[in-house]
Amino acid sequence: MRSNKEKILNFVAKIPYGKVTTYGRIAKAIGLKSPRTVGKVLHHNPNPKRFPCHRVVFCDGKLSPSFAFGGIKEQMNLLKKEGISFVFGKVDLNSSLM
Repeated sequence: MRSNKEKILNFVAKIPYGKVTTYGRIAKAIGLKSPRTVGKVLHHNPNPKRFPCHRVVFCDGKLSPSFAFGGIKEQMNLLKKEGISFVFGKVDLNSSLM
């Protein structure tokens, strides 16, 4: 049986380039009660290139102020490089949600 950490990282590894998902959607998909568990695991991501945690955002499209790999500006830069659209500083979930 896989651990929650493995389930979360495997899910994140499957988020396509140019798309995002939310902490809550990941939690629901793998049967977790709290999206915070997802955030805690991703904050200690062992390999951000393999597990692109910059593609995970809050349910309203906001970025994480505690993004562990360069802060909120770096997360926004990474997403913009992938063609993600922003509206008033939030990810446009209508066009970018996986």
